[in-house]
Amino acid sequence: MPDKAREKLVDFLERKAFRPVLDADADSYPQSKRDRLKDVQEATRAEQERFRKYGSAQEVYRMFKDDLSSEPARKIHRELRDLGLPTLNDCKGEFERLAEEVGLRHGPQSRSSLSD
Repeated sequence: MPDKAREKLVDFLERKAFRPVLDADADSYPQSKRDRLKDVQEATRAEQERFRKYGSAQEVYRMFKDDLSSEPARKIHRELRDLGLPTLNDCKGEFERLAEEVGLRHGPQSRSSLSD
């Protein structure tokens, strides 16, 4: 069951955050923004691979939360926003609802991360 939960979380991120960035067409952007698009696509591809390698739903959830506040991720989020592309922050609420649906709880680390 945990593998199913992990898959649901990663698939969600794939649909809502990664694919829209990776599928963005450079020809739709002015020349002045194309290099930035390429940079954020490379960063997104690396992030996508990291999330695919996480072994549990808990790890996916924890790293998602970490990526919301890490300085390198915040820099990429600013670039994505400037390009009109979705960020992890944009899908935070939906992701947290899905995490709860698959059995993860929100709240401090000291509490149990799995629901009853």
